[in-house]
Amino acid sequence: MVIKLKSRAKINLSIDVVGKREDGYHLVEMIMQSIDLYDNIQIEEIKEDKIIIQSENKNVPLDESNIMYKAASLVKQKFNIKTGVKINLHKNIPVAAGMAGGSSNGAAVLVGLNNIWNLNLREDELMDLGLSLGADVPFCIMGGAALAQGIGEKLTKIKGLKDTHILICKPNIFVSTKDVYTNLDMSKVRKRPDTQMLLDYINKEDIKGLCTNMENVLESVTEKKYPVISEIKNKMIKYKALGSMMSGSGPTVFGIFDDYEKGQYAKENLKLIHEETYLVKPYGGGIEIER
Repeated sequence: MVIKLKSRAKINLSIDVVGKREDGYHLVEMIMQSIDLYDNIQIEEIKEDKIIIQSENKNVPLDESNIMYKAASLVKQKFNIKTGVKINLHKNIPVAAGMAGGSSNGAAVLVGLNNIWNLNLREDELMDLGLSLGADVPFCIMGGAALAQGIGEKLTKIKGLKDTHILICKPNIFVSTKDVYTNLDMSKVRKRPDTQMLLDYINKEDIKGLCTNMENVLESVTEKKYPVISEIKNKMIKYKALGSMMSGSGPTVFGIFDDYEKGQYAKENLKLIHEETYLVKPYGGGIEIER
């Protein structure tokens, strides 16, 4: 059996760090939104008891360190499955970009294998399984828009963005999420998001209010180290974005536009400098099985 899936990226409309656990994990409060930028994944069941990862993207590891491998291994062990899988990944989401591309790939493998092996796991059961792979995996399974709390695993579904165009621009640098959190000093963070206010703006579909007040405390680390992030944000505002911010731990920057033509003009100009630039829409779901 072969199954094809769309594995979508997400952006953060806000990130606040509200504490730290004894094990070192940071406690966060984030608003997350799925976007219609996706990787294509094909999963094929094979008779041999092994997991094969394939991708044309040179930045994707093909061994046990790949989250898709870990996801498949987790399912095989948990349900004592003796057949194997061949997983082919066509990457469109920029790698190490702060958009949960890897987590989304892991989520897609869980959803795909649930289907291939008729495991009949509910979405919440898949999300529980996915948490052991990474804090963003449960959200990638659920998709849409959510308030994330705890280490990112406590999810409350919320109304998502509509009728907007989101410009994604990733400069050609790689950022380690772990390093960003390690170097975060909340005493030096000047602006923190008012999460409830932002949720109210989203609920009222007040996009300008949202865009004017979006904050990501991780910018205090990544932007300082990579000035190009500030440059991209400023250009997006110059090109009439209602607001612009870094997503996740970076380095990807997004801008929200209420007009397609303005977004397209900004995309054409930024793409001259930064190859990985995309104009997309918000998306209201999670992993999609292609029928």
